Amino acid sequence: MKKDQLKRKLEYHYQAFDRNKISPDPIEFPKRFKNFFDIEISAFLSSVFAYGNIKQIQSSLEKLHDVLGESPYEFILNFKPGIKTSIQFKHRFYTVEDIETLLKVLQKVYLNYGSLNYLFLLYYFPKDKNLKNSISFFSNNLIDLAGNSGITNGIKFMFPDPLKGSACKRMNLFLRWMVRKDHIDFGLWKEIPTNQLVIPVDTHIAKIGRELKLTRRKIVSWKMAEEITENLKKFNPEDPVKYDFSLCHIGIRKMKF
Repeated sequence: MKKDQLKRKLEYHYQAFDRNKISPDPIEFPKRFKNFFDIEISAFLSSVFAYGNIKQIQSSLEKLHDVLGESPYEFILNFKPGIKTSIQFKHRFYTVEDIETLLKVLQKVYLNYGSLNYLFLLYYFPKDKNLKNSISFFSNNLIDLAGNSGITNGIKFMFPDPLKGSACKRMNLFLRWMVRKDHIDFGLWKEIPTNQLVIPVDTHIAKIGRELKLTRRKIVSWKMAEEITENLKKFNPEDPVKYDFSLCHIGIRKMKF
């Protein structure tokens, strides 16, 4: 496919997915809220659980949001884990204890830093090509907040490090939601330009990325995510990740590009 043909196809699919075609997608959950902090917390938690079968993801997020109630922000500020914990479910290899630790980490963030946005910006580097270094600092800070007793394999998986090669699909997904602004993404974080985002690579994006010759790599990694993003910049230098939602859902729905 020639460059101009691919550009037209990308734009067509981007425009084709409107508000009424979002489901099934984890972003449905933060869209239930209006308050900045409620959206930020719901979006972060929804991204952390966004791995595995889509039905399983939606089921776990429904259970989690039942617990969070009408205001995730108020829930986090007042969260008290213990014997009578309200967390009674697991998600793949996240245990009940992992989920409780995650909520405690978020509580420390909001009590000590005010928001995830503020914590992320402490190690944001405007001159960097992308958010690789910022994500690394952000993830490691969150792991530190878990404390030595809370650093399980599940917690390490929640907070991946691109400097160790991880594609950081879930973290990049959260950042896409927070930084970009359109009919799908929230655009709550105003300080970061969209051209520093990196596409969230899962099996769907990796597959279609290879089919469209956006990457030559076979193994999902940070390098693959960077390669796909840089190639998408040929079609939209300022906002290459705008195509992520439609490309991913083409894979999920087994559609033809």
